[in-house]
Amino acid sequence: MKILIAPDKFRGSLTAAEVAEAIAEGIQTVIPECEVTKFPLADGGDGTASILTNHFKGELVHIRVHNPVFEIIDAVYGYAEKIQTAFIEMSAASGLRLIPKEQQNPLHTSTLGTGEMIKDAINRGAQRIFLGIGGSATNDAGTGMAAALGYKFLDIKGNELKPAGGNLEYIHSINDSVLLFNPSSISVRVACDVSNPLYGKNGAAYLYSPQKGATPEIVKKLDKGLRNFARVVKDKFGKDVSKLPGAGASGGLGAGAVVFLNASLTSGIKLVMEITGFEDYLRTSNLVITGEGKIDKQTFQGKVVDGVTQLAKKYSIPVLAICGDLLIDDHELTRHGIKEARSLVSYYGSVEQAMKNAGTGIKEVTRMILKKFNQ
Repeated sequence: MKILIAPDKFRGSLTAAEVAEAIAEGIQTVIPECEVTKFPLADGGDGTASILTNHFKGELVHIRVHNPVFEIIDAVYGYAEKIQTAFIEMSAASGLRLIPKEQQNPLHTSTLGTGEMIKDAINRGAQRIFLGIGGSATNDAGTGMAAALGYKFLDIKGNELKPAGGNLEYIHSINDSVLLFNPSSISVRVACDVSNPLYGKNGAAYLYSPQKGATPEIVKKLDKGLRNFARVVKDKFGKDVSKLPGAGASGGLGAGAVVFLNASLTSGIKLVMEITGFEDYLRTSNLVITGEGKIDKQTFQGKVVDGVTQLAKKYSIPVLAICGDLLIDDHELTRHGIKEARSLVSYYGSVEQAMKNAGTGIKEVTRMILKKFNQ
């Protein structure tokens, strides 16, 4: 019997690799003779760069960059020299978690540090870049990222603007005459799991900036800026990103990546599974065990468990799921292709104990779920 272990991280407790190891140990107590393949996954969010770097036997690159409020910090991205590919998470430089609550204001935050990571990767020889864009503190439409690569944003008087959300409405023109890279020499794919447009009631400012510190007045100003940005880039580059699905991701960084990097936007989990060749491992398996910290309705909107179960259906391979907390019923699980699921919260009786003893709990829950599966 061949079992494929393909979990996401359990946020706040274990990495995806640690979850996979714990599941493998649980399997050995029930079916010691089976063949186990550990294949930790991510959906483009936290942990993606590390997983892809490990998969391609690359190295982690430590670099000094600007955080969202222009302070110098240490950031990390992955680089696989053999395939000249960089794996970058924008949250490592431009994430909301990097700044205290009192500094969270998307009028003043920037993706400059993300651009600095991209520039460093290009200087190292990267020809392909995979960029995860979740968890941002910004609403600058990627102008900070672009500024790090040589783009200059000018007001009506020709003065250079600081690349932050509050200045989007003042952009009159873009100078790209002295770029620090050749956009045609690199291929950029962005892991993007939202389909929101750049602006409007379902756009970046209205939907996401309040959680980044924006008041209703700031939201209106940011949305006005995003509309202006869309007009300027259409005039300059002939690219209409106003209604592009995913353009509003990470405060408009989705749009900025398309405009300034010629990037393509792709579902995070689909992108990770594609570039790692996950399907080749799955189709030769007899059973898949997946999981994540919480399984709820959002799980089936492009998360790891969703991607795994959809692909397993294609080959009629049964799927078991292990999670920290389970918030949907058996009917929903069956509808999405999960034969059985167990949670650590149900095993321990509390979220606190589940998080504290996640490794041990996963081994035990794996043992229990496999025994039931084999009956």
